[in-house]
This record gives sequence, structure tokens and C-alpha cells, in this order.
Amino acid sequence: MSISKYSIRFLSDKATRFVPKSGVYPKGYAVGGIHCGVKKDGKSLDLAILQNTFNKEASTAGVFTQNKFKAAPVQVSMRILKQKSGSGINSFVINSGNANAVTGSKGMKDAEEMVTVTDSVLENPKDSTLVMSTGVIGNNLPIDNILTGIPKLSLNHLGNTHQHWIDCATAICTTDTFPKLVTKQFNLGNDTYTLAGLCKGAGMICPNMATLLGFFVTDAPVSPNALQQILRYAVDRSFNSITVDGDMSTNDTIVAMANGAAGGELIDNTSSSAERFSALQTEIVDFAQQLAQLVVRDGEGATKFITLKVNDALSYKDAKSIASSIANSSLFKTAMYGKDANWGRILCAIGYADVSTDQSVIPNKTSVKFVPVDGSEPIKIIWLMVNSKKLTKIELQKYYKMKIW
Repeated sequence: MSISKYSIRFLSDKATRFVPKSGVYPKGYAVGGIHCGVKKDGKSLDLAILQNTFNKEASTAGVFTQNKFKAAPVQVSMRILKQKSGSGINSFVINSGNANAVTGSKGMKDAEEMVTVTDSVLENPKDSTLVMSTGVIGNNLPIDNILTGIPKLSLNHLGNTHQHWIDCATAICTTDTFPKLVTKQFNLGNDTYTLAGLCKGAGMICPNMATLLGFFVTDAPVSPNALQQILRYAVDRSFNSITVDGDMSTNDTIVAMANGAAGGELIDNTSSSAERFSALQTEIVDFAQQLAQLVVRDGEGATKFITLKVNDALSYKDAKSIASSIANSSLFKTAMYGKDANWGRILCAIGYADVSTDQSVIPNKTSVKFVPVDGSEPIKIIWLMVNSKKLTKIELQKYYKMKIW
């Protein structure tokens, strides 16, 4: 494949431990990526398309940035998704290297043109494509390059092989050090379905998503309303629960598509479908968390990968607030960078967390511990403080290395 050589630029990096060598992919999709000239090095992949080839009635859901300065492609995609009520959107077109954000009416026109040309080439009905961009803010797109690249990509470089998916994942990258791609098969009763997901993100990573784009596609039959409900639930427990630098981007977008190509009974959010709905939601939450963790592992400047677990909170909302308070604490971050198990900084962050009532955090019932999860020795819980009483001072590096790699 002529473009494959460009997607191997990551292979010398240690991060390739996270890049799959193979995968199983959902039925009824064609994807790919090429270089069209957005990125100025003349070779890096910068244009991607994901197409539903099974029918023209796929269900689609989306979750978008809460930033007030929403980029043009975010505004266009939100309009199309609302206009179509999540039904009949059959493709995504994505460019990297330029965010098309804060670009005024010209940016809106360019985003609309990307939709129009993609629909035309793929023989979609009008407004059947969602558009996404990621990269530098404030510059106009080299739109002629993109509009020339869309037919080239659509007609010659789309497919459903592992390499096609790797190229697609690579084409949406900006400062990422590796393409992020996850696949899995799962069973719902007697039916076997497949999920594929790809995302990008390396900077502006905080709750309420990050500078990230993410795509989940499945061949399961899911109604638009059910898919939207599941996606929002999953994003809240994955991409909205990661933080690196605390900045929220103008372009954050997570979308999902279900084309039903694998057959089976329609999954919706009615009582008759409750069991299958719940099972699918569990699968997608787990899947989204795997993808979100890849984003954190590739965070700009990140040297540690830490998971915070809050037990016995009064509610999920309180637990998340406490975890976010710790994770976004500058003092906690500096302690972790220095491999210092400073439980006082953790307690401090817990104490000012935005929780629902005074009973949400009870000091004399609060404990802090570190648990090695990277296979280092010794595999045991390191208690730092129990019921607000200090146990011992522990130099973290004596027990295990807190490194991302």
C-alpha cells in the first residue's frame, strides 16, 4: 500500500507497545488516511475518512466540547447531528494539523465544504457526514488541499484491513507519539459484535474531555437514542475522567456509529431491551476507558500514569469530584513527579473537593493508600494514612517506580 510507509514513523518509539499489530474490525465499514497537504512536512498523514458501507441508516451519537469558543467543525457537526436526530449519518471526515478554530465565517464555510464534498464522493444524502479538525488554532484551513484529498482518499485508499485502520488512526494525530487504536469482540446472547475505536490527544487534557477526537464504531444494531445515552454515560466515565494539564480544547469531539451489519435484535432504551442495553453499555464503558487511558499515557510531558480510586463516597458525583480535586492539584502532581508519597497533599485536595454535603468527607474515616499496579515489587498495598492518622513516612521510589512506561 503506497501510504503505509507514512504510518510507520511511530514504530521506532517506545510507545509502540500500545499500538496493536493486528485487530478484528466491525462489519460494514471502510476507513483510511492519506497526506493531503495540511501538515507542511509533505508526508505525514493528515486526512482521514470513516465510512459506513452497510446501508444508509446508521445510528450516530456525539459528545462535544463545552468550551465557549467551539471550532467551526464542532458547530457544523452538532447542527447535522441534531438535524438528523442521530439517524442516517454515514461518514466522518477528519483533518489534522489545523483546528479550523477561531476562523470566523471562512472557517464555517470550509467545514461545510468538507461535508458537502465527502457526501458527494461517497454518494451520501445531503448532510450525512460529520466533520472534525484538530491542530493549530487561529489559522484558516488549506481548504483546496483538503477538497482535492477527499476524492483521492475516498476512491483509492479506503478499506477494512488492519493497515487501513492504522492509517486512519495515524491521520488524526497531531503531537501524539503513537496512533491510538483499540478493537474488541463481545457477545450479547447468541450474537457476536465488534467494536473498533480510535482517538487522538496529547495536550489540553482535562475533565470535560481534552484536545481529543475519538470515534467508536460497531456493527451492533442500536437505536440513535440508545447510542446517545450509552455514549454520554461512557464518556463521563472515561474521557471526562482524565486530566493531564487542565486545559479544555475548542475542538473536543467523541462520536459513535452503529450500523447493525452483524444483525440481531435492535438495542434501544426501552424496558424490553433493558438487558441487552445494559450489557452493551458495560462493554462500551470498558472500551472507552481503554482508549482514554491511551490518551493519558501519551500526554505532552507526562512521565507518570496514575489511577485514582475513591471508595465509599455518598454518590458517583462526589467520588468523581474528590478524584478530580486530587488529580488536578499542582502540589499532588509535583509530589508524584518527584516520586514522593506525600499523603498530606492528597488529604488537602480531598478537603477542598466540591462535594454535596459535609458528610461526603469525614476526616476521621478517611484513609489514603498507594497500590502498585505495574507489576513492580513488592506487590502489596502501601498504606500512608489510616483514619487521618499517619502511619509512616514512605519514600515511594523504594517500593515501585511510578513511571508511564
